[in-house]
Amino acid sequence: MSGFDVNAARAQRMEAHGKSWSFQLDGDTFELPTEIGHRTARALRDLDDNDVDGLLGLLLGEKQFKLFVEHDVTMQDIAAILEAYGKETGLGLGED
Repeated sequence: MSGFDVNAARAQRMEAHGKSWSFQLDGDTFELPTEIGHRTARALRDLDDNDVDGLLGLLLGEKQFKLFVEHDVTMQDIAAILEAYGKETGLGLGED
């Protein structure tokens, strides 16, 4: 009897969604992971609910986050990015 194969399920998700999800902003392309590791999830959980910079910093990584904050983005822009990201990856970040 074989049980649930986590590696096979992960491979299927990666095939369907790829390793990363990207968005463009003023000619720059940013990538967010389609899979969030347990350690990152714990760090996200420990963030204050209103810590948008902390959330984006964890998801984008230091290098991308530095570039991202150079752009003139609004909270509505960030909400739209997180909504699209959640819908396409099933992660549901930024939702109540």
